[in-house]
Amino acid sequence: MFAIAARRLGYRVHVLAPDDDTPTGQVADVEIRAAYDDLDAVARFARGVAAVTFEFENVPAATAEAATRHALVRPAGAVLHTTQNRLREKSFLQAAGLPVTPFAAVRSRADLDRAAAELGCPAVLKTAAWGYNGRGQFRLESSADAAAAWNAVAGTESVLEAFVDFECELSVVAVRGANGDYRDYDPVRNSHRNHILDISMAPTGLAPRVEQEARAIARAVLEQLDVVGVLCVEFFLTRGGELLINELAPRPHNSGHLTIDACSCCQFQHQVRAVCGLPLGDPSLLRPAAMANLLGDLWAEGEPDWAAALSYPQVNLHLYGKLAARAGRKMGHLTSLAESEAAAAERAASARSALCGRP
Repeated sequence: MFAIAARRLGYRVHVLAPDDDTPTGQVADVEIRAAYDDLDAVARFARGVAAVTFEFENVPAATAEAATRHALVRPAGAVLHTTQNRLREKSFLQAAGLPVTPFAAVRSRADLDRAAAELGCPAVLKTAAWGYNGRGQFRLESSADAAAAWNAVAGTESVLEAFVDFECELSVVAVRGANGDYRDYDPVRNSHRNHILDISMAPTGLAPRVEQEARAIARAVLEQLDVVGVLCVEFFLTRGGELLINELAPRPHNSGHLTIDACSCCQFQHQVRAVCGLPLGDPSLLRPAAMANLLGDLWAEGEPDWAAALSYPQVNLHLYGKLAARAGRKMGHLTSLAESEAAAAERAASARSALCGRP
């Protein structure tokens, strides 16, 4: 989706990935297969382009450093370094005075016992690095679960987070240019299934105070991190009306995919604009919209019925070109526009159900 946006603006796109025939490679000008830790290949790649950006944050720091020697890297490797590790990310947010879920560093079983006593249970133990879509997590219902939790994360550096009794989850996708110019999209309300984003909708239907505060916090995050590019801030809204930052994603985000159809300048075009030093666009929401993720589970009984989903009015299909459908793997999404966010979410969910012959 980033490559498509770049091509629309007249740019050539090169991609480096550890596989062939990747979704980006299918629409790029040049596709290079190399491991992210093949620093010689990364250097050759960077010498062939003017600017480098990343599709996800779990890129080794040495890779970003190798690319920086030969091309602009946006967002900077320092941003990736902070956000790819939960402990560094939460420590940064805490030091910046930004609202973050209560947490404690866990580097040993003794640390876990102390943290569980301090934060109380239930709590969630998460690996500090390489966690995504609920992987590397274990919920402690009581301190008696500590041994099982420590085994679940294989004794690696982790973070214990206090369980948050939240009303809902929401996110703000924002963009910052090299000159400090800033834009943000309407906050998006998210629902998850099995720790994977299921449906997003905008507007959120929440109180204006909540949305304004979420946008102000997001701006502070991008400015404190000195981000050039798109970053998503994911929040919990507690039942007491408090916003707590759950995670940061320094890239276009799944919850922002609805901006492709619902905004005049989508998150991917904004990433291109920021990376290439162009003026930022208009992020205004043109109509209420919703996005429903399409996971590989939909292929369990064969090819989904695309015609059934596309028979719904104002529903658009986006497939990513991934070669193999696996349970839990994001293969695409549906976006729906409607007169309200609730109607858009219902339509997107109904169109997704129709893919497998369900009403």
